[in-house]
Amino acid sequence: MVSRYLVYTIPDLRAIGGADAFIRSCASRAVLDLLTNKWVCLVISALRPGTMRFGELRRRLDGITQKMLTQTLRDLERAGLVHRAVYPSVPPRVEYRLTPLGESVGSLMDSIRVWSETHIEDIRTAQEEYDRKAGEELQPV
Repeated sequence: MVSRYLVYTIPDLRAIGGADAFIRSCASRAVLDLLTNKWVCLVISALRPGTMRFGELRRRLDGITQKMLTQTLRDLERAGLVHRAVYPSVPPRVEYRLTPLGESVGSLMDSIRVWSETHIEDIRTAQEEYDRKAGEELQPV
């Protein structure tokens, strides 16, 4: 019998030089760690329309601290997803934009954000139902 999960699992690509995130030691897991951060998702989505300054990003991303935004932007710059441009002025003007690599993941981040916004009530309803069932006393059979 074939496992139902086999259909959804990519074959091990290591033999042909590919990545396989299902393998613990695969470097692609670091990419997944980066992309699954909520602030990464939101920063990338915020930058999709175009270049923004730090203050604009901070105002757009309600609830993010200056420290978290700084760290997120550094992580994205290091990964090649965001370009940081510093212009010599007083005070220095710093702008951020998505690189082509960042743009390539932008639609995915937008899709996740939009899906989250669209299905929040479904998730809340499921959570309430789960909590209600968990709070009920066990009934004798």
